[in-house]
Amino acid sequence: MNNLKLTNLFKDGLMVVPIYLLKNYKNMQLELNEFIFLMYLYHKGNNTIFNPSAFAKEINMDLEEVMDIISRLSDKKYINVEVEKNDHGLMEEIIKLDDFYNKISLMLLDDINKDEVDSSIFEIIEKEFGRTLSPIEYEIIKTWLDNNYNEDLIKEAVKEATFNGVSNLRYIDKILYEWSKKGINTKEAVLEHKKQRNAKMEEKENKKIDLEIMDWNWFEDEE
Repeated sequence: MNNLKLTNLFKDGLMVVPIYLLKNYKNMQLELNEFIFLMYLYHKGNNTIFNPSAFAKEINMDLEEVMDIISRLSDKKYINVEVEKNDHGLMEEIIKLDDFYNKISLMLLDDINKDEVDSSIFEIIEKEFGRTLSPIEYEIIKTWLDNNYNEDLIKEAVKEATFNGVSNLRYIDKILYEWSKKGINTKEAVLEHKKQRNAKMEEKENKKIDLEIMDWNWFEDEE
């Protein structure tokens, strides 16, 4: 579902949002009184005639507080006050909630996308381990995601662990921690790190072979 379709659902009043917003209004940088007033406007509809005195009376707020909230919501780009001509040809101020609908639509899409990412990474790890993850393991993976480890980085850490024959999230957690200390936070950085590590190992192995050749007793070998 795209942003436009979600926005239209909000405008038509076909989607219930207060419970979702109640859980997330702080993340939206809203104060409680701003959230309450925004919900009041939401239930009145998208095009509400600008009447602060009536608003204050209906929601039991001081007129000064209502005016202050309207100003703050406008500054935060949740509402917009516009002047339009009504059916009688008279100009009147209208409160529009298009910006609010758009913000909520984007929030929901972000949550949906995050859930899809979370689901896929869980399935990938279960497939690599060949078993179902425990509740504790789910919490560990969620912690990685909350700490902004991207999905590709986690996949590389899982590959590193399984390559070493370890199917343990604590081991993977240690890999992610060590990479983080070294500033390795993308798949490309991991691949470059592995490339450099393999080059050093190859160089070390070549030096070992050279030393063995130098230490060889060629005279005894001829006998």
